[in-house]
Amino acid sequence: MAHLLGAEALHLEFPTKVVFDGVSLGIDEGDRIGIVGRNGDGKSSLLAMLAGTLPPDSGRVTVRGGVRIGVLDQGDHLDDALTVDRAVVGDRAEHEWAGDPRIRDVFAGLLSGIPMDAGVAALSGGQRRRVALARLLSEDHDVLFLDEPTNHLDVEAIAWLAEHLKRRWAASAGAVLVVTHDRWFLDEVCNTTWEVHDRVVEPFDGGYAAYILQRVERDRQAAAIEARRRNLARKELAWLRRGAPARTSKPRFRIDAANALIADEPEIRDRVELQSLAISRLGKDVVDLLDAAVTYPTPGSQQGREVLHPVEWRIAPGERTGILGVNGAGKSTLLGLVSGDVQPTSGRVKRGKTVKVASLSQQLDELEDHLDDPVRVVVGRLRSTYTFGSGSSAQELTPGQLLERLGFASAQLSTPVRDLSGGQKRRLQLLLILLEQPNVLILDEPTNDLDTDMLAAIEDLLDTWPGTLLVVSHDRYFLERVTDQQYAILGGRLRHLPGGIDEYLRLRERERAQPDAAASADAAAPAASAGTAALTGAALRAAQKELASLERRLEKLEGDIAAARTALADHDQSDYVGLGTEMARIGELEAERDGIEQRWYELGEQVG
Repeated sequence: MAHLLGAEALHLEFPTKVVFDGVSLGIDEGDRIGIVGRNGDGKSSLLAMLAGTLPPDSGRVTVRGGVRIGVLDQGDHLDDALTVDRAVVGDRAEHEWAGDPRIRDVFAGLLSGIPMDAGVAALSGGQRRRVALARLLSEDHDVLFLDEPTNHLDVEAIAWLAEHLKRRWAASAGAVLVVTHDRWFLDEVCNTTWEVHDRVVEPFDGGYAAYILQRVERDRQAAAIEARRRNLARKELAWLRRGAPARTSKPRFRIDAANALIADEPEIRDRVELQSLAISRLGKDVVDLLDAAVTYPTPGSQQGREVLHPVEWRIAPGERTGILGVNGAGKSTLLGLVSGDVQPTSGRVKRGKTVKVASLSQQLDELEDHLDDPVRVVVGRLRSTYTFGSGSSAQELTPGQLLERLGFASAQLSTPVRDLSGGQKRRLQLLLILLEQPNVLILDEPTNDLDTDMLAAIEDLLDTWPGTLLVVSHDRYFLERVTDQQYAILGGRLRHLPGGIDEYLRLRERERAQPDAAASADAAAPAASAGTAALTGAALRAAQKELASLERRLEKLEGDIAAARTALADHDQSDYVGLGTEMARIGELEAERDGIEQRWYELGEQVG
């Protein structure tokens, strides 16, 4: 493969820190490189040096003649005087760029919800980020440098961007370097991973999953080498004291040790134990939304805008649920109903007597009153110890140990809160909420400002947290990692997703296609409905009858599932055979419910 760009002996130093020392790298045709590492270790600085926007203190970067480089950094460089379309395509005539399928694809994938004639100055921060990314992708570049490109993108846009990069920068076409904490995106796009740490850049083959496997093997080998060194030292000491040493065999290390380590690891969460503990802390009732709907007033309209249609959702103890939906779909409204911050316009919300809800919001309100206090003082005011897990796996941790588990060095415990980085403040915010010991935890975009190592640490912490967890996040990896099921808000209605995020993306694709289908149907036959043939006469009556039957069956199944979960929690925990039988029965009931739900939704679309 042809060489595009190279770096030789790069050295970068700031007044208080040496960031890189003697780093040499190369980028070839077809490279799709993900850059990972802790916050502050120099990921963005490395990208800037390679892109030519940050000169190294020594060393050099060489670019092959004719190679065109495009950069998306974390700054905002848009001209406020332009409209959206001018900011993306410049002065090109509309018939030129509108006839380019690549540019049409970029507009559809990133800017479908933004008016083309809108002024850049009026856009939100997330919309401006989308415009900047669309402008970059609409241009012709051989090498792309992307610094946190998934920030402010929802799950759909992230999936589109991954597919776009794979198509456009294929195995023999240019190169892509991306800094991101989105691990699903790294796995989907990248064929190489660079880890930035301790002034060096260490390359690994493959995406994030392959990188983790190789890093585990590297750490295992390092531990084995250190253990062997200590053994040799002890033997040398014994020889000095007793005479000639005995002959010893040289240890061998298997190549597949990392795979063996993974195979020996237990499930990341003991669901039975966590659910049992959750029920003991919460009781059988958590939060039930009973035909709860929310309507916001609209200027000039007496009816207002119904953001959430009547929702029937019974949240169980220990349930771990991810919530999906486009911006403005009603995710925050739904979480507000659960937390009590939003009151339903119709229907009601029923809460258990022992429910204690805590929310990790996108703002850092919990820290506002403590900006001048050291971290140690802020944490020490709440609790002296905190228990994670239960039974034999229970751990009694001090706030200092929890801080260490979340990546705080001992020196940082005396740092005032205002001097912490964005990621450190985010971690401290989560810790303060956990120390309040809620039994229902709502996380709204918890991955902002966190690197991959810290995300893994938080996931590990949540694995032993016994309670009901509701998560809204555009980070697909995180959402699938910490939750056991996903729901989506589509058209103002809450829908269960047995097929997870892939099913959500399919439903959104169908939802976007429906307006076109409806327009075609109206032109051909006004009586036809969008996307499906309208039912009339006997067929309509039969469908309505089946819908009513399905609703009764779903209601009975929900009761059976709730009773089975209670029986599981009350079952003798030492009877593993019985526990397995109970869990299998719950799985069968849930599978039957999911199948009936799917049929119910299909009929609902036909009946209207």
